[in-house]
Amino acid sequence: MKWQNIWHHLATITKHKCLVMENCFKVGLYRQGLLHDLSKYTPSEFITGIRYYQGDRSPNAVEREQMGYSGAWLHHKGRNRHHFEYWMDFSKASGGMVGCKMPVPYVVEMVMDRIAACKVYRGKGYTDGSAWEYYEREQPYLEGAMHPDTKRLLEKILKMLRDKGEKATFAYLKKLLRKDKY
Repeated sequence: MKWQNIWHHLATITKHKCLVMENCFKVGLYRQGLLHDLSKYTPSEFITGIRYYQGDRSPNAVEREQMGYSGAWLHHKGRNRHHFEYWMDFSKASGGMVGCKMPVPYVVEMVMDRIAACKVYRGKGYTDGSAWEYYEREQPYLEGAMHPDTKRLLEKILKMLRDKGEKATFAYLKKLLRKDKY
């Protein structure tokens, strides 16, 4: 384990958390902004982050490539409702795993999470289209995993961000959250 990775990883996850918090505050999600990704500071996630730190992508992806799975990701997605994987359940009707519809506030937090991750990992290469581009790359792996309503809303928001920018998208999200009355 490289000891300098402790500081680099800590800086990366803290920068990410602060960006999500700032954006959540802009749309009125104060509690979610404050509590976002606290599990990343627990030993089961933090140690993996140090061990597989690269600076330009998630350590969980590196752990997955080397181990065939990511224990840190399994821990993380099971504790954070802004990940659609948290909302997976078994359905006798379909005979397998299905995505459940996510509440709107968690979809909004998921968008903020994706924006922040792209800003952290892309740095100066970030554009308002980055989160959509990332979503498009992961799309083949998500087929059927996300509830159709959640998928539609996520895609609508990411396309709006790409086409109209943060200011217009955040204004829409504020109205959406008020309408949803979570």
